[in-house]
Amino acid sequence: MTNDDQLRHLVTRSVQVIAEHQDVGGAYLASPTFPVYRFSWLRDGAFIADAMSRVGETGSAERFFDWCARTLLDRQDHIRSLVRRADRGEPVPQGDHPPTRFTVDGADSGEEWWDFQLDGYGTWMWALGEHRRRHGRGRLDGDLLAAVELCVEYLAAFWAQPCFDWWEEHADRVHTSTLASIGAGVRAATELGVGSDTESTAATMLADLDETILERCVGDGRLAKMIGDARVDASLIAACGPFRTLDGQDDIAEATYDRIVADLAPDGVHRYLGDTYFGGGRWVVLAGFVGWYEATTGRDDRARDRLEWMCAQATADGLLPEQTTDHVLDPNFISVWVDKWGPVATPLLWSHAMYITLADALGLADHHHPLDSEVPS
Repeated sequence: MTNDDQLRHLVTRSVQVIAEHQDVGGAYLASPTFPVYRFSWLRDGAFIADAMSRVGETGSAERFFDWCARTLLDRQDHIRSLVRRADRGEPVPQGDHPPTRFTVDGADSGEEWWDFQLDGYGTWMWALGEHRRRHGRGRLDGDLLAAVELCVEYLAAFWAQPCFDWWEEHADRVHTSTLASIGAGVRAATELGVGSDTESTAATMLADLDETILERCVGDGRLAKMIGDARVDASLIAACGPFRTLDGQDDIAEATYDRIVADLAPDGVHRYLGDTYFGGGRWVVLAGFVGWYEATTGRDDRARDRLEWMCAQATADGLLPEQTTDHVLDPNFISVWVDKWGPVATPLLWSHAMYITLADALGLADHHHPLDSEVPS
C-alpha cells in the first residue's frame, strides 16, 4: 500500500517535470529524452495543460493555449485552402494536411511522420474549454477565438475522413476515439463565444458526428476501436468520461469500460490486443485514463489501485515512462523498437499529466501556488 504522502509527492514532482520541459513560448515537449518525441503534439499538450490547470498552474496552461493559437493561425491560409478544396469536392491527400507534431517554435518537424491526425485539433479546444470554465475565464476573443473558429471550420470539413488514430496507426480507417476527440473540442467551441456562423457549422457537424458514433461505432452494446473493427481500444475510455461523448448513454459507457478492464487493464493498461509497440506493454497514460473514469463513477478503490500502480513505475528520480516492458503482449517486439529508437520514453509528460489528473480526481493533488514566475527558458 502506497501512503498518501508518497502519492502526493509524485504529484509535486510531476508538476516540476512538466514545468521544466515547457518551452518559454508555451509548447510542452512530449519527452525531452526520446529523440522522436522532442516535439509538441496538440493531443499530448492538451491533456498536459488540463492537468496543470487542475492544480492551479494557470499560467502554464494558458501559455500552451496561446502557443496553439499562434501555431494554427500561422497556417490559416493553408487550412482554409484545404477547406475550399473539400467544399469543391476535390480529393485532399493526407500529405496535404497540417502536421501532427511541431517544434517548440510551432514549425513543422521537418521529418517524416505519421501525419494527418485530427484528434489533437479537437482535444486542444476541449482542454481550453475545461480550463476557462474551471477558472471563470469567460468567452474568448482575439487570437484564441480566431484559432478556435479556424479549427471548427477545418474539422467540419474533414471529420469523417480516415486518418491516423491516437496511436498514429491505421490511416485508412475512421477511429472512434478520434471522433470523440473532435466532438468534444467542437462542443467546447460552441460554449466559448464563437460567432453565429461557426456555431451553426458546429451544430450541423455535431449532429452528424454523434449519429455516426452511435450507428457505426457501437457493437455488442459497447464502443468499437474503429468503424469496421469491433476490438476494444483503451483510448475509448475518454469517450466514456472526460469527452462526455456518451452523455445519456451510460449503458454503452459501462459496457465499454467493462470490456477494457477485461481485455486490457489488469492494473496498468494495454492499448489494444495485438499491440506490438515496444512489445505492447502496459501504459502509464492509460492507467490514468481508466482510473479517472473509475474515480468519477464511484469506484475509488479501483482508481486508487491504478494510481498506486502508476506511482510504482516512477524511476528513483520521480520520472514516469510511457509504458512498461514487463507483461507485454509480444516480447519479440521489445528489441525491435529499442534498436530503432532506444529505450521507452522516460519521462513522458503525458504520463505525468495523467498521474496528476487521477490524483486530483481522488483528492490527492494539492492546488498549490502557481510556478508562473518560473517560466522555463
